[in-house]
Amino acid sequence: MRILIEYILPIFLPTAGWMLWLIWAQQRARRLGQQGPAWQSVPISWLLAAGVVLTMTVAIGGTLRSGYTTGSYQPARIDDQGHLVPGGIR
Repeated sequence: MRILIEYILPIFLPTAGWMLWLIWAQQRARRLGQQGPAWQSVPISWLLAAGVVLTMTVAIGGTLRSGYTTGSYQPARIDDQGHLVPGGIR
């Protein structure tokens, strides 16, 4: 699920947004009796570049938000009272 949200969705999000805009623009042009934009005019290189930039932004933002530190990982353990102490970077 994380891979879908962090990598795959941001790559296809610009294309999905452009397609929704294109459908809306065609319907609007039809209502006004005009010719709308054509499906053949897909700016595929721009959409791909926007998807890559968005994916990198999400990946970098997720890394910065995760609170990465330079400590060492301490595994989960059970303390003297029998409580579980979660692991983490300390």
